Parts: sequence; C-alpha cells; structure tokens
Amino acid sequence: MKFGLLGTGPWADRTHGPALAAHPDVELVGVWGRRPEPTGALATRLETTPYADVDALFADCDAVAVALPPDVQAPLAVRAAEAGCHLLLDKPVATTPEGAHRVTEAVRRRGVGCVVFFTLHFSAATGDWLREQARQDGWQVGRADWLSPVFGGGDSPYSASPWRREKGALWDVGPHALSVLLPLLGPVETVTAAPGGTGDTVHLVLRHASGASSSCVLSHSVTPAAADVTAEVRGTPGVAALPVRDEAPDVSFGRAVDALLTSVRTGEEHLCGARFAEEVTSLLHAAQEQLPAS
Repeated sequence: MKFGLLGTGPWADRTHGPALAAHPDVELVGVWGRRPEPTGALATRLETTPYADVDALFADCDAVAVALPPDVQAPLAVRAAEAGCHLLLDKPVATTPEGAHRVTEAVRRRGVGCVVFFTLHFSAATGDWLREQARQDGWQVGRADWLSPVFGGGDSPYSASPWRREKGALWDVGPHALSVLLPLLGPVETVTAAPGGTGDTVHLVLRHASGASSSCVLSHSVTPAAADVTAEVRGTPGVAALPVRDEAPDVSFGRAVDALLTSVRTGEEHLCGARFAEEVTSLLHAAQEQLPAS
C-alpha cells in the first residue's frame, strides 16, 4: 500500500516514519509538512520524497499516516478521505466533537479504512491484555492513571510541543486512559472532571451505562521519579492489572499499519476506528468544559 506521511515533528521522526519505511507491505511515497526545511530533512532521512502540496501527496497515495496536532490533523484527514485515502491517525483525532464527527462522516461517506493509533491497543503485552479482559464479563470498577514528566523536569522531546502545552495531559494521555476503560466497562453516561494540585494534573470520574464506574488521574507535571502508567479492572473475574508496555513505539505503530491493511482488505471496522476516536473526543471535551479556563 502506498503511504504518505503528514508531519515532521518528533513523533513522525521517531515513530511513524521509521515504522512505515521498514514495513514490508508499505511503500512510503513521500512526506508533507507545514515547513519546507524539516520536510526535506525528514524525507532525506527516510529516503523518500518531500511534497510541498498536500493534495498532490494524496493523489499519489492509497493511505496517509498523520503525525500532526489534533486540530491540524482533523481537517487534513477529511481532505485525505475525500481524495480516497485510507487513514492512519493519531489520538486525539480532534479536540472538538464537531471536528471528530467530520472525520467519522468522511470515513463513512467515502468508505475508506481508518485506524487511530491508541498505543496500548497495538503494543504486544498491553494489546493482548486488553483483548483478554474484553472477553470476560462482570467488570464493575476500573481505573487508568497516566503520569508523565513531560512538563515535570523529564528529558522529553515533547516538552516543547505547543499543542501539548495548551491542552495538557487531559488531551494527550487522556485518550490512552479512556482506550483502556471504554472497551472493558462500556460506554460512558457521565464524566466528572476536577483539576489536580500540580500543573496540568486532572482527575476524572466516569459512570458507565453498564453500571460500572471508573476513574483516571492524568498529568504531565509529575517528577521523573513519580512517573508511571497503571490501570486495573475489578469485578466478577477478580482483579486484572495492565502489564508493563515494554516495546518501542515504532514497533507498536507497525501493528497499527497491519490493522489498517487488514481493515481495508476485509472491510471490517477496527475497534480503534473513527467512531471510537469520536467517542473519546466527546468525553474529553465534556471533561474540559468542567475545568477552569487556563
């Protein structure tokens, strides 16, 4: 499948680009970015072609992988779908329900495949765990906490990201937490949000339509020593804890590519498709509406 890559930042350079270039069933046709210099530099590193015109890249591709801020990603995803390109998107797909819905509608209207890279679903250990727990009934309580030092003194390539600084952990790692809880506990009826005491820390409490409840603590402002990703569910089957994610993101992204290829071949919608991504965006937006304006 002929892929184009949109974006030139650290995520495109370290994850999307290497995974696409190495995938045996992918031809990386080219790279488009919002600035010509990094576009050319990344295209050179990936041994592919820089594109100045994004629509020209769409015309030359079967699919696009997007590594751009969510509210840049969403309208470009719609344009790509309208051009007939399958979509491999990043989370969150957008930061407004309207933006996410337009992506969902474009995917439906054009009949293209769509997979959104919720990392935990595509890492081997955590993906297997999620599928195993989803086969069991009776989960009653869950939690998913994602604490990172992006703004807390850690040496992160993402600490300078303007959209992460604006939107914080709620929008950057909140999708990961929800991607664990929703498949296991079901759709959410209500979400309650409260700010934490440090930086961008946010607490969420979710009431699921199944009667289950869950919670999240999300932060990019903890110190490196306090950073952790933990999740668990409890219920009739007992207690199940999320295993440690122990592989490089580009390896996981390769599985997301596999998932899109399978979805296109079979016509079956992937769990991490546009509709699921829209549901996650709507919940995060509802949470954001309850938080004080920054």
